[in-house]
Amino acid sequence: MKPALILILFLAGAASGAIEKRLVGGKSCKTDRQYHVQIESVPQKRLCGGSLLNTRWVITASHCGEQIVTLTIGVNNNISNLKKFWSRIKGSSKKLTQTIKPEQQFTYKDEEDHKHDIMLIKLNEDVSAKLPVISLPPSECSKPEEGQQVEVGGWGAKTADVMKSKKPNSLKCGQTDLAACGEADKPADKYFSDPDTIMCAFKAGVEACYGDGGTAVEYKIHV
Repeated sequence: MKPALILILFLAGAASGAIEKRLVGGKSCKTDRQYHVQIESVPQKRLCGGSLLNTRWVITASHCGEQIVTLTIGVNNNISNLKKFWSRIKGSSKKLTQTIKPEQQFTYKDEEDHKHDIMLIKLNEDVSAKLPVISLPPSECSKPEEGQQVEVGGWGAKTADVMKSKKPNSLKCGQTDLAACGEADKPADKYFSDPDTIMCAFKAGVEACYGDGGTAVEYKIHV
């Protein structure tokens, strides 16, 4: 059976103390997560992650947007440097870096008009249909139980001083387990959450860092 991927948004912040790696306890994703999108706020230069849904749409966390952002698509693709160089020569690589205004960012609201910390971003122009996109779960899919293993990814800061930290040169992946949520794990007060709309994960030695927000959490199931 072909595994499907459940997309949720990784909302956790960094552990207390100095941040030594963008995803502590992780390893290089290599050719996995080629759907990953790097999101950078303007002018704050705050980093987040997102996922390419199709040629025109990206999904991420609302707290990563709601302002002018620059999206870089294809940052983890296994495309040769020669092809990337040729794309720049032809000008087609410009589509892979787009600056998006707040008017093209849509935070999800439920039937009671509650805002949730999840949003869709509409690109200015289509990217290539050949670019890898994330696989969403089937509509009948249910929330995984606590204890199930999931994979998190991140491209956040390398050091505690996020503003001075250099951007990492590779995406990191780490395995962790779904766990009960505490009060500190909830989104900001302006976003609605309840046990049906939030998932938390914990595993000793695996931690996310600033810049990892909005990235996808993968959970493989058989469909």
